[in-house]
Amino acid sequence: MDLRVVGAGIGRTGTHSLKVALERLLGGRCHHMVEVFPSDEQRTGWAKAMYGEAVDWDALLGDFVAIVDWPGAAFWRELSAANPDALVLLSARPADEWYRSASNTIFVGIEDWAEKGDPWMQAFVHGLRERFTDNFHDPDAMMAAFEQHNAAVRAEVAPERLLEWTATDGWDSICDRLGLPVPEEPFPVTNTTGDFRGMLGLPPIEPA
Repeated sequence: MDLRVVGAGIGRTGTHSLKVALERLLGGRCHHMVEVFPSDEQRTGWAKAMYGEAVDWDALLGDFVAIVDWPGAAFWRELSAANPDALVLLSARPADEWYRSASNTIFVGIEDWAEKGDPWMQAFVHGLRERFTDNFHDPDAMMAAFEQHNAAVRAEVAPERLLEWTATDGWDSICDRLGLPVPEEPFPVTNTTGDFRGMLGLPPIEPA
């Protein structure tokens, strides 16, 4: 495993757009939650990690040059330590915006899936409980966990190794830190709330 970028940002902070962008920049695969669902190997490996079992990171992530989103963001300490030359990229946004997006997408039905006995979703919820919070219906608790996670990354990662990024920053700061030219095409915008809810067959969110 030789990751060039370790994403420490929680999902719904532009992580899927980052995945597409980093694959364009680095010419290899960037891990994201979407890699986990269709792969028995990925689900098994990440479930072990969520339950605190030993994980062969080289085997689990050997095909990737970068990682963003959950579940990787839950293990940013381990992955950044295992890849000391990697840029640690903290994708962020205001906590209230993040919670609104997450509660309308990734948190919809997650408890129901786990209660139906899906082993990966049970491990997913366990990992949230251990490394974030599983108080899905408590906005204050969720936003506090989000802020605490980001604060820990800022406090523990050396400034010269850390890049804090928001979706409006686009290519420039990433390319600068990676020493790569800025692509001519617009920065990708993918997996919006509408896209995500459409994928799940959920109705669109009505404007407030």
